[in-house]
Amino acid sequence: MIPYGDFTYFYICLILMLPVIVLGLIGKRSLVYNRIITIVMLVLIFSDDSKNLFNNKYLSYQLIFFTLYVCYQVGLIRMYISISKKINNFRNYTIAIFLSILPLMIVKVLQSSWLGDFKITIHGNKLIEFIGFLGISYIAFKSIQLIMEIRDNRIKSIDTVKLIDFITFFPTISSGPIDRYKRFIKDEEKIPEPDVYYAMVIKAIHMIFMGFLYKYIIAYYINECVIKVVPIDTDPTFLNYIYYMYGYSFYLFFDFAGYSLFAIAFSYLFGIQTPANFNQPFKAKNIKDFWNRWHMSLSFWFRDCVYMRFVFWVSKEKLLKDKLLISNLGFLINFFIMGIWHGIEIHYILYGLYHAFLFIGYGYYEQWRKNHPFKFNHKLMNVFAILVTFHCVAFGFLLFSGKLIH
Repeated sequence: MIPYGDFTYFYICLILMLPVIVLGLIGKRSLVYNRIITIVMLVLIFSDDSKNLFNNKYLSYQLIFFTLYVCYQVGLIRMYISISKKINNFRNYTIAIFLSILPLMIVKVLQSSWLGDFKITIHGNKLIEFIGFLGISYIAFKSIQLIMEIRDNRIKSIDTVKLIDFITFFPTISSGPIDRYKRFIKDEEKIPEPDVYYAMVIKAIHMIFMGFLYKYIIAYYINECVIKVVPIDTDPTFLNYIYYMYGYSFYLFFDFAGYSLFAIAFSYLFGIQTPANFNQPFKAKNIKDFWNRWHMSLSFWFRDCVYMRFVFWVSKEKLLKDKLLISNLGFLINFFIMGIWHGIEIHYILYGLYHAFLFIGYGYYEQWRKNHPFKFNHKLMNVFAILVTFHCVAFGFLLFSGKLIH
């Protein structure tokens, strides 16, 4: 069952959550019941009619690998926090980060088309169909972030049950938004007052309706009327590429923004204020502004866990003196990793590098602007900046789609 993929998912989820809502409206919470709901929903999400044990779709291989993966990450984090209390050195830190990323790296390699016909199989089934389960990336993000915060001494102790709550939080498990451990636990431990929770329920209802509008109406019609209609594969003309670029850009936004609204809404019903993922990204006036508005939880995660750490490390070790060069290298590494995270495919890698060069180019443009201020109408320049940024981003999405480079 795909999260938020059909109405059945919503019916089951809302029915199971009725006691949560009732308790919340009277200022109560049952973490035990919340955990039971999580288990039930995870079993349903990973259910599989063909790949299972004892011909029982609820005992799917993906559920088993998911459970093993959660145990692996929890065990790794518990081991690292124990070791870091005695020896908090760079060597142990890098080993922990590598081990946390390793399963995701294996999955990305096995998913890559670069392997061609070479696929590892088990009893005639591809190995990736067992281990490439939904949400593996987002669990990895949470685990890596935790290891980094333990390294920084920002987290000194972790309750195992709360750690599992954080990692397996089902409303956001498949595609985010990516929450932070300390923020999540703070919400989980603090029961909101009835009036506060009531306001959260009202917001959740609003987000659910907006999510239906975005995902099941606007995105659906864009997909039906543009994505499926434009003959870009059989007739790759300039105009068809333009139509597809616009359609695909808006489809991506409304589909993913709709999903994010659902995830945040159900988080709110649990009393967890999961951070927003989108903030009118197509109103961005430059590429930096765009990434502060688009898939914000992922963007901020990469900024904090990749870019900022690289810049800090290079500066601290005095490997380079030129701050602009350090920053540009940081952008290259940051967006290259973001590209291959989507998949080890040429179009994803080019997409990441394209955004890196947009950032680098905008950095030089900002320097030039300091000495050459515009004398045009400010509002007119804002409109122009929004249009230029949108088209740069839309071309990036065309790259991302894989339709430009086969």
